Amino acid sequence: MRVWLRSLILPAALCLAPALPAVAAPPASAPAREHFAPEGWESSYHDLHYSPVVKIGDRVIVSGIPALEGADDEAKARWLFQQLQAHLRSAGASMDDVVEMQSFHVARDHEEFRRRIAPVLKVHREFFKDHYPAWTAVATSGLYSKDASFELRAEAIIGSGKRAKARIAPAKTP
Repeated sequence: MRVWLRSLILPAALCLAPALPAVAAPPASAPAREHFAPEGWESSYHDLHYSPVVKIGDRVIVSGIPALEGADDEAKARWLFQQLQAHLRSAGASMDDVVEMQSFHVARDHEEFRRRIAPVLKVHREFFKDHYPAWTAVATSGLYSKDASFELRAEAIIGSGKRAKARIAPAKTP
């Protein structure tokens, strides 16, 4: 009797269940997703299976770039920002188009964090003279690249730098 009951319930349930929506193809107006790797970063894509740069429409996302080259933290920061320029350029963006950054700094405590970020702030001023991106800086105990003292990721909107405006009152002096 159970087999007979099941043979009635299953077909009835299938008839009463709403049809599952078909997986629709993206509309023709949907932005394409493109992957880029500046010269020297191709192994990130092929060996580590991540994209150094992803472009969706006018939005450009740059994966974390570790500060690896240079004699000291200031030189490493300068090298890193030069790499950021190359990453952005590979997708048709520029430093002026950067709207957000996140940096991760290896530090044991707040005092070390402030000391380690100081040279980065100095170099940042060389690359961003006006219309600064939003920026979140985080201390961490370690990075994937063990020799890097910090790492930076960024997002840009192509062309946004050409029409940048700052509506921020001057700083008050004490």
